[in-house]
Amino acid sequence: MTIREQESVKGNDPDRTIISAALTGALTTRDQCEEIPYTPAEIAEDAAAAREAGAAIAHIHARTENGSPTFDTDVYREIHDEIRERTDIVINFSTGALDVPPEERIEYVEEVGPEIAALNMGSMNYAKYSDSRDEFVFDMVFENPFDEIRRFVTAMEEAGVRPELECFDTGHVGNTRPLLEQSELTHPLQFSLIMGVLGGIPATVENLAHQVRQLPASANWQVIGISRDQWPLVAAALSMGGNVRVGLEDNFYLPDGEMATNAELVAHAATLADSVGREPATPDEARAIMGLD
Repeated sequence: MTIREQESVKGNDPDRTIISAALTGALTTRDQCEEIPYTPAEIAEDAAAAREAGAAIAHIHARTENGSPTFDTDVYREIHDEIRERTDIVINFSTGALDVPPEERIEYVEEVGPEIAALNMGSMNYAKYSDSRDEFVFDMVFENPFDEIRRFVTAMEEAGVRPELECFDTGHVGNTRPLLEQSELTHPLQFSLIMGVLGGIPATVENLAHQVRQLPASANWQVIGISRDQWPLVAAALSMGGNVRVGLEDNFYLPDGEMATNAELVAHAATLADSVGREPATPDEARAIMGLD
C-alpha cells in the first residue's frame, strides 16, 4: 500500500510533508544547549536557516536577552518583523505557559497576527523524571480549562489566526468535539500530537497510530516527539503521511547522539522524508495544504 492509499494521511499531502521547526521553547536554556536562540535577531536567523534546510513553519516562544520567557507584545512583534525581513516561513506563536494570565498570552497574537498560534487543548500533569537521579526534575499542573480554550479560539478567529490544536493525550483530541458542535472551531483543523511528556501519552508508534485514528478525515496533523523519542516517531509519521516537528524546543540531538542546531535537526527530518518518497513542503505549499489565507 502506498502512502497515498493510507487512511492515516487524513488531510495532509501524501507527497509533501510540512516540517515545523520549534526554535526556542520556554524551558530550555543555553546551559543545556548553547545553540538555543534568545534575541529576536537570533530567532530570525535560526528561522531562515531552518527554512533553507526544509522547514515550512517556525514555532516560537519569545525570550528576553538573558533567556527568560517573555509574553511582551513588542518582543513578539520584533521577532515577527525580523523573520519577515529574512524569509517567507510560516510564523507560529506559542500561547502556552504556566501561571501566566490568559490575557497576557493572547494579546501578542491579536496585535501581531501570526498565521498560526498554538492552542493547548486540555489540562494535565506536566512533569519530568530523571531515572539516573531517581527524582523529579520538575512536577507541575498545566491548566487549560474549557473557558480559557474557548477564549483563545474566539480571539484567534477574530484576529484571523489559525489555531494549532496541541494535544498531549487522546482526551485532548476529544475536547474538540463540543467546540465543533458549537461552531467555535471550524474545519479544516490542524492538530499537533505531542508525545513523550510525563503526564501525557507515551511516545510509541502504536500510540501515534491510535491518536491519528481519532482525528477527523480532513484534519492536518503533525507529530511532536519529545527528547530522543522524537526520531522513531518522525520516521513513523512520515510513513503514515503525517507532518513532523523538530527543533531545540523538543530535542537537542541527532539520532547518533550528536548535539545539533535547529537547521541540522530540520535537515535530518528532510532526509528521512526523502527516504520514504516525500518532499519537504515549501512555506507556500504548506499554506495551500493547510488552507491558510
